[in-house]
Amino acid sequence: MDIYVVVIGMLFLLAVFDLINGVSNDASNFLNSAVGSRAFGFKFLIAIAAAGILIGASFSSGMMDVARHGIFQPQHFTFAEIMAICAGAMLTDVILLDIFNMLGLPTSTTVSMVFELLGGTFSLSLIKLHRGAGELSLGDLVNSEKALSVIIAIFTSVAVAFVFGWIVQWISRVVWTFRYKPREKYFIAVFGGISLSAIFYFVLFQGLKGSAIAVPEVLAQNRLGTFLGSFLVFAALSELLFLLKRNVFKLIVAAGTFSLALSFAGNDLVNFIGVPLTGLSAFMAYADSGLSADQAMMTALCASEKSLWWILSLAGVIMAVSLATSRKARNVIRTSVSLSSQSSSEELFGTSPIARAFVRYADLLSSVVRGIVPFKIRNFLNRRLDARRLQLEESDAAFDLLRASVNLMLASILISLGTFFKLPLSTTYVTFMVAMGSSLADKAWGRESAVYRITGVFSVVGGWFFTAFAAFVCAFMVSGMIFWGGIPVAFLLFGLVVCILVRSSVRYRKKEKEKESAPGEFQTILEEKDSQKILPMVQAYYSKGWGWFLVFVEDSVLDTLKALANEDLETLRYVRQRMKQEYKTLHRLRHEGFACSQKMFHEETLAKKFFLYQTNDFAMSLYFSLERVHKPCLNHVDNHLTPLGESQKKVLLELAEEMRDGIEDSARMILENDYSDYAGLQNRLRALGTKIVGIRKTAMQQKVPENQMVASVNLLFLTVLYECRAILDATGYLNKSSKKMMTDLV
Repeated sequence: MDIYVVVIGMLFLLAVFDLINGVSNDASNFLNSAVGSRAFGFKFLIAIAAAGILIGASFSSGMMDVARHGIFQPQHFTFAEIMAICAGAMLTDVILLDIFNMLGLPTSTTVSMVFELLGGTFSLSLIKLHRGAGELSLGDLVNSEKALSVIIAIFTSVAVAFVFGWIVQWISRVVWTFRYKPREKYFIAVFGGISLSAIFYFVLFQGLKGSAIAVPEVLAQNRLGTFLGSFLVFAALSELLFLLKRNVFKLIVAAGTFSLALSFAGNDLVNFIGVPLTGLSAFMAYADSGLSADQAMMTALCASEKSLWWILSLAGVIMAVSLATSRKARNVIRTSVSLSSQSSSEELFGTSPIARAFVRYADLLSSVVRGIVPFKIRNFLNRRLDARRLQLEESDAAFDLLRASVNLMLASILISLGTFFKLPLSTTYVTFMVAMGSSLADKAWGRESAVYRITGVFSVVGGWFFTAFAAFVCAFMVSGMIFWGGIPVAFLLFGLVVCILVRSSVRYRKKEKEKESAPGEFQTILEEKDSQKILPMVQAYYSKGWGWFLVFVEDSVLDTLKALANEDLETLRYVRQRMKQEYKTLHRLRHEGFACSQKMFHEETLAKKFFLYQTNDFAMSLYFSLERVHKPCLNHVDNHLTPLGESQKKVLLELAEEMRDGIEDSARMILENDYSDYAGLQNRLRALGTKIVGIRKTAMQQKVPENQMVASVNLLFLTVLYECRAILDATGYLNKSSKKMMTDLV
């Protein structure tokens, strides 16, 4: 048996992994609008999307040319070189997709595939030129013109999708306003006719083109008439459904989800199965040639792929099953929905200088535009675009059905156009940026959330560019390694990738189990509708958060001071790692405080919000004081500087125990919400702080013989004392603020 048969099998096995990971990532493309609007139950949406995938998978062969000869010039490469490119691309792709799925970020499978093939091709081209390729140049080996057009199409889709999403949604909102239900009787026929006929048109002429379901010649020759005819039919259908009191928007969302899933399968299936099919075609040409692997030229790949419908259909089945069973898919969907949510939600991203500058300049530009637009027009638009009048079909929806309909309709049109022109527009780019553009038009990016949302968008888009860079570099190296090392290296890398995937899957399942075992109070707060219940829920949630943070502080202070006295570097490093994790938790608590405050409706709500913010600030201040104690201790021991004197060790160890007791009692008070001994505890903390000040004064006034003076250790001792006093002060402030948040306002 030819060993390359095993290599082909390896490529298809990698394709299975790729299909599973890829559909988990791309599920956000065709499900985020339907999920965000709560149009249907999740299982029903999965069924719609699975049907679209299965049908779309049967006719994606037209896009296979990109993998066959869109990036490289196959007539100049041997079979061995083509196999090195294909194996390098697939090995890289599987790992990249798995990483992005673990992070819950939507990435572009199209960008991955294009830049992996480009990196592998570039690597093998340089090797060929180095070994002597006759009169061939790099331009003869790399299909630079086609590759450039593909890359431009991919990245242009970002701007095009965002701008069109913003414009179309803005126009739709001006027409419909945020209270669109009373206007259905006027506009539903036209809107439904345009939306459904547009979806039908592009599915009919672009989605089904080249499939087993042939478009009738009469329709194909009269496309304008077909569109107008379908518009009349769907307009009448929309009006009829409205008269029957059926929700036309849900029909549009269902049709849009189906068409987007179909477009995804028709356009993006090449990203998962195109490279293995290219390898299979290359193997068949190599077997027919009778030449050795390093002599058989792959001119046969210049021709278009002969449709292997059963392989494509099998790929569709794998994708559909994976979509229905994937937990990672929901994690990626959550990111997209959060960034486009109309109301307060759990912001998944922090802020960045670029986002803050962007918001400031955007606000300045908005002020300039408002000054130019006449008052009557501005007043009219303000009334039409009053987001406070938003009507949601479901109380827990992230946005309404109107925006979901626009997202799906527009994304389907843009992606189907890309398929028609055989340009692999990134489904991820188009759907994500359409959703971001429409959310901007809907004023979902308000002053309180804009900087977080923009940071999120920049993070996702930056991840796309990182994908391109990582895909190119990794495929460049892997393809070169496989070519030089041959089949053994390919098998070794394949085994390594499988091990990484298995380990990643195990870790992800463990992480998901930990999430499931967690109480999930914060999400419960966001979903609670009874305003009278919000404040007690927030108090209970933050009593645990702040209380367990103080438990962490008491342990860290004790461990740090003992480790300093004993020069225990391992413990200091362990505490440092725990501090990094605790900082993330503390930052999350602060971030969640904003969303919680938006949900709080109470007669004392303003005061409670203030003390919620203030206590979170004191907690962060306490963390920084702890850091200023720990960092110099770690540096001192890590650099193996002069140890503390015995008297200094004794002082710090006694102080550590007293601080531990005081902070532990503070943690218990907050966790149990029992402030009966609040005054006594505060007096203890102040007394201990005063004692530390006295120790510092004594240490500073003490005369040390010149031959015993070591500046570094004495400065460290004084610094630790000063910051320990700061820890006690911050603990006292946290206790005081938390008491006002949890109980009274005195």
